[in-house]
Amino acid sequence: MIDWEAVWLSVRLAAATTVILVMLGMPIAYWLARTRRPWRPFVEALVALPLILPPTVLGFYLLVAMGPEGPLGALWAGATGGRLAFSFEGLLVASVIYSMPFAVQPFSVAFAAVDRSLLEVAWTLGRSGPATFLRVVMPMSAGGILTGMVLTFAHTLGEFGVVLMVGGSVPGETRTVSIAIYDRVQALDYAGAAATALPLLFASFAVLALTYGLRGLTVVPWPARR
Repeated sequence: MIDWEAVWLSVRLAAATTVILVMLGMPIAYWLARTRRPWRPFVEALVALPLILPPTVLGFYLLVAMGPEGPLGALWAGATGGRLAFSFEGLLVASVIYSMPFAVQPFSVAFAAVDRSLLEVAWTLGRSGPATFLRVVMPMSAGGILTGMVLTFAHTLGEFGVVLMVGGSVPGETRTVSIAIYDRVQALDYAGAAATALPLLFASFAVLALTYGLRGLTVVPWPARR
């Protein structure tokens, strides 16, 4: 039988992570796409670090930071009176950090592909920086933005190592679908594990099909529409 509680928790986590990374990731990606600062490679390396860092290593450091004696955990406890580690909020913080490159890199590639002359035209027409970003850059980067959102959602949906280290397996709070599959395999419930894994299989295929379909998608900038 499918563990729908774990599936729903994973969907909530993936959706919240995607929304946060759209808000945080796009400014970072735009800066990376346009800046010539000498420290840009260090920022790029920091953003991409979760791609090569073992999830258990990242999860361990996040667990230490979120623990009662850690800076994030102490700050959270002082503000809310609750714990950050082994909570949904802790999972969300870990997921945002772990999935950041899956959002920032597609965003940055799409922003870098926008012809700078179009930005200059918008500026000469009196458009401010934010207005130019909203009316020119974002429409022309639609494919990359949607790809980053889809990849972020899918990557968060299937997280295991970081989720296990930071959240454990608290039913209804931190027991995601990947943890539920692991727990059922540990209990030798292979039929239950297979049933719970099925939604991830279909979701992964759908994500790949959608990602390939989004390649090359662009939208006409707003000022050019008639």
